[in-house]
Amino acid sequence: MIVIDHVSSESSEPLHSKGRWCPGGSWFRRSRRCWDMGWVQRSGWVALLCLLVLIYGSHAPLIALTQLDGRVPFSPSSCVVLIELVKLLVSTATLLVTEGVSPPPLLQGGARVRWVLVLPYALPALLYALNNNLVVLMQAHMDPSTFQLLSNLKIASTAALYSSCLGKRLRRSQWLALGLLTLAGGAHSYSSLAREPWAGQEDHRGPRLHVTALGLLLLLVYCTASGLAAVVTERALKSQRLPLSLQNIFLYGWGVAINVTSHVGGVGEGRGFLEGFSALVWLIVIGQAAAGLMMSVVMKHGSGITRLFVISSAMLVNSAISWALLGLQLTPLFLLPMGLVAIAAYLYYR
Repeated sequence: MIVIDHVSSESSEPLHSKGRWCPGGSWFRRSRRCWDMGWVQRSGWVALLCLLVLIYGSHAPLIALTQLDGRVPFSPSSCVVLIELVKLLVSTATLLVTEGVSPPPLLQGGARVRWVLVLPYALPALLYALNNNLVVLMQAHMDPSTFQLLSNLKIASTAALYSSCLGKRLRRSQWLALGLLTLAGGAHSYSSLAREPWAGQEDHRGPRLHVTALGLLLLLVYCTASGLAAVVTERALKSQRLPLSLQNIFLYGWGVAINVTSHVGGVGEGRGFLEGFSALVWLIVIGQAAAGLMMSVVMKHGSGITRLFVISSAMLVNSAISWALLGLQLTPLFLLPMGLVAIAAYLYYR
């Protein structure tokens, strides 16, 4: 058994935090050095978030480009397993490079890693795996457009859980910002819905839009699980004073184990593990693995709310890339969610 000493419940300091002490030199030199360090950190933080938005926004269009006759030629569960495996391998390599062959300082002196420190990462891995399967299951109880529209409620569920479970008190302007962010998601989904045809007059079943009572129940579970996974992940990352790469090993180790079990259990749909994989599919795997690793930095040094802004901004980038690569027709209504996201960001971070 492994034990880690010196584990603290204190939150990690944000990368963009202010007021860090700058050693050496005169007051002017220290002030100038502090300003330079702060500028570099803020620039790096902005670059990280912009790259995350770009990767998340390009995910759906890239998947659309891989489709043959309207279907993806590869097993989605195989893709998820490989994404988790790449994140695990990169985290392990990062730990070895940063800490060397010897154990990190927290593990030296005969210390052991307690399983109680590893187990908290199993819950978010289970919740993420649950959501991956719920997305597939819900398609039988509602149409994709209804799912896209209603799934924006996970913004509200994440904010509520963030405030209640982590004890983060939000200002009224921040609650308003999150409400606008939810509205932006709904407006974007509605603008996409407006471009899609309804069922023809010869279809006696009426409009294509539908949702069952069980579908609404599953959607409630989906939104709750999504918010809870984000909150539990953030709490686990910030409650332990450990290297982020080591924490990622815990998290993605569980992710690999759970998703391999899910794949072997029959979710692979009878396809070979690497059947249908092309260079574009491998690009998706690498991109999503990189996004997951960068998001762990956001969760460690930022907050789950920042993650919501990244995802909401990514849906706008998604539409722009789909317009450029897939010929998607944008409507003037597209400007509404863009403006709402900008106003929400201003209100929340001012």
